[in-house]
Amino acid sequence: MARRIDVTGAGGVRLAAWEFGDPPKPDQAAEPTELGVREQDGAAGRRAGQRTVQGALDRSPGVLLLHGLMGRASHWAATARWLSERHRAVALDQRGHGRSDKPPQASFTREAYVEDAEAALEQLGLGPAVLIGHAMGALTAWQLAAKRPDLVSGVIICDMRASALGAASQREWADWFKSWPLPFATLADVRKWFGEDDPWVERPNPARGEFYAEVMAESPDGWRPVFEPEQMLKSRETWVFDAHWEELAQVQCPALVVRGLDGELGRAEAQEMVRVLPRGEYAEVADAGHLVHYDQPDAWRAAVEPFIEGLFGER
Repeated sequence: MARRIDVTGAGGVRLAAWEFGDPPKPDQAAEPTELGVREQDGAAGRRAGQRTVQGALDRSPGVLLLHGLMGRASHWAATARWLSERHRAVALDQRGHGRSDKPPQASFTREAYVEDAEAALEQLGLGPAVLIGHAMGALTAWQLAAKRPDLVSGVIICDMRASALGAASQREWADWFKSWPLPFATLADVRKWFGEDDPWVERPNPARGEFYAEVMAESPDGWRPVFEPEQMLKSRETWVFDAHWEELAQVQCPALVVRGLDGELGRAEAQEMVRVLPRGEYAEVADAGHLVHYDQPDAWRAAVEPFIEGLFGER
């Protein structure tokens, strides 16, 4: 069970946060959504969310989960559910993603994403929290840890590079978006294209197909992404041209760098990231690609759970 709590991000952008754990009380009415969670809408939802926040301030330590580019909070559902057995687990739909706002004129800078996560921690009363980020979400996590060490007790960096990727990488992504055969007629077509037919797929990957099926919504002419590709490219261009080693070196809390054996983060770079981090640790997950937590959820849990429990054991 998860419930939605709206928070206000940088520039007033409304963000949807999803708290996993005990079901809402009877007065916190909710309706099912396609996310497989419960959503509270309007003023009643906001009041229920406020009660939830106040009631949770004395609960177990917090964990904030940050998805990657094009992702959504529901991609963390399996992780958040086992976390919620012992901790307060919240997954955030970041700006432009999932159920959060996608204003055409909104800022999609690195600063905006970091300020959004900062606002979520403060408004939800989660800090000092463990931040778990995948790809772009991992970059947000370590940049926030460097900026606000008082809000962050630990960081898990899942398959995100600290080096610059460059202009060629951005051009490849723009071309890739253009190659999508939109609209998809059915969700089965979504799963097949992203899991088998996409030229970026080296071998059939059903988990990848499922991952992208979660970010599609039905429209009058078929299935289209819940995000705007132009906003994704804007978000990406604010980090691909720069390296991020300096912020990594400023992370004073314990940090775990996790890579999929066949992911985008190479072993040499991952180990250099661990060396640069003042309190860095390393883990890798076999038989996993870039979508580590989605490809191999059991192995992912085995890799990160001891680190998380060790952090909370220090308190």
